[in-house]
Amino acid sequence: MGQPEVSRGRPATPTLGKAMLNKYARAFFTRVLTPFAAFLIRRGVSPDTVTLIGTAGVVAGALVFYPRGDFFWGTIVITLFVFSDLVDGNMARQLGRTSRWGAFLDSTLDRVADGAIFGGFALWYAGGGNDNTLCAVSIFCLASGQVVSYTKARGESIGLPVAVNGLVERAERLVISLVAAGVAGLHAFGVPGVQYLLPVALWIVAVGSLVTLIQRVVTVRRESAEAEAEAEAAVAGHGNGSRGSEAAK
Repeated sequence: MGQPEVSRGRPATPTLGKAMLNKYARAFFTRVLTPFAAFLIRRGVSPDTVTLIGTAGVVAGALVFYPRGDFFWGTIVITLFVFSDLVDGNMARQLGRTSRWGAFLDSTLDRVADGAIFGGFALWYAGGGNDNTLCAVSIFCLASGQVVSYTKARGESIGLPVAVNGLVERAERLVISLVAAGVAGLHAFGVPGVQYLLPVALWIVAVGSLVTLIQRVVTVRRESAEAEAEAEAAVAGHGNGSRGSEAAK
């Protein structure tokens, strides 16, 4: 699901694994997983392979379990594969690699994993969950999450910093949804009332994603206007300087 950006050449953006593990837990699991990462390196396994396997596990957990309403076990499977975030990053650090390809692969597979998770929710509500409204909300969460990520990437590609911390970014979307899904899945084991947590979480993510999208669009509009104003001022200043030089002659 993604190597730490310092090792993979990507700007600092929270990944699913980083979002679900605080800095103390990450330090602990990094120490625990370092020998395993070294073992994989000795066996010739690449960080990219671990990234692919981690994403495949998340996709399988989401699309095999969630459409059947098995939210608890689906979340358990997804969480287990989240540790690939730490393993592949650990491997990249041990190998001393920075890679534009790794950053591209990382970011692309993040979108695949997100789509599988919210797609799994949508399939459940379109089928056994029998709730067209929540199916639509799940699809909106999927689509808005992709667009929110695109707005930042597109803004940066045209030279803008997109300097805004959105209300609900990728890490928040996934943590809210997965924690709610896992707890809601306990309803199958007889825990009462928890089944309502996932619908509430999806509404929160949908509204938060919309707010974040608006924040980013407004930020890009403002930064674009500022950049254009600076460019015009620079051109005007250059023109005045040229005329001053000719007058001096």
